[in-house]
Amino acid sequence: MAASGGVVRGAMASEPLARAVAEEVVRWGSMKQTGVSLRYMMEFGSRPTPRNLLLSAQFLQRELPIRIARRALELESLPFGLSNKPAILKVRDWYLDSFRDIRYFPEVRNRNDELAFTEMIKMVKVRHNNVVPTMALGVQQLKHHLCRARNIPFGFDEIHEFLDRFYMSRIGIRMLIGQHVALHDPEPEPGVIGLINTKLSPVQVAQAASEDARAICLREYGSAPDINIYGDPNFTFPYVALHLHLMLFELVKNSLRAVQERYMNSDKDVPPVRIIVADGEEDVTIKVVV
Repeated sequence: MAASGGVVRGAMASEPLARAVAEEVVRWGSMKQTGVSLRYMMEFGSRPTPRNLLLSAQFLQRELPIRIARRALELESLPFGLSNKPAILKVRDWYLDSFRDIRYFPEVRNRNDELAFTEMIKMVKVRHNNVVPTMALGVQQLKHHLCRARNIPFGFDEIHEFLDRFYMSRIGIRMLIGQHVALHDPEPEPGVIGLINTKLSPVQVAQAASEDARAICLREYGSAPDINIYGDPNFTFPYVALHLHLMLFELVKNSLRAVQERYMNSDKDVPPVRIIVADGEEDVTIKVVV
């Protein structure tokens, strides 16, 4: 892709500024991003001193433009004309605006700079709250266009692969920002480091997610299958509670719907949905069985 004004089409009013930002996006998008493990974030965040928070902000000021630029470039080169759909253009402009905000923020050198930088990336995170539904709208716009043109390609594998990469990267970006912001909490919950619960019970999260999913099923259908959870309630491991709850909630919600619709007009007893939590030496397996 050329570093032309096309990559910032509609995002900037000034043509010279647009060209300069486009060149920066291409340059930063070609850089290698730095992997950050959950273990490292937990160890580093265990002492959220002003110095550590400053180091964290300085790292994010270098790292976030790389990750955001990569996504902006990828949004510009999607197959089947998806890049030109209005919803996708909106998402791309959000990424470009965020790249510009972070890239052109003054160098973080002291405590006051760090606090101002933290407030700015908070706003960046809020700006991207609606990325997922807006991306889905863009895909719908493409499908509608292709159906009208009767030019439906065989499968959307390329788009599905892109969406998988895009959403995984989005989770990483939001985790980096969210963890840094959360480390500023003056009164964190016991055992919680930023967003990471060091003693998270997957059984308890499964129970909470199941209650939420079952409430939706009851509201939609008037009844809901039972849910049986198997596992050691005393077992804990370090993880992000919100992420695990969301994953389990979606899995259980879909399982409840499948069972409910299958047995809706049946005289047979509705079987329960089972959640099995198995802990190993190095990993945790959670299985939802219908």
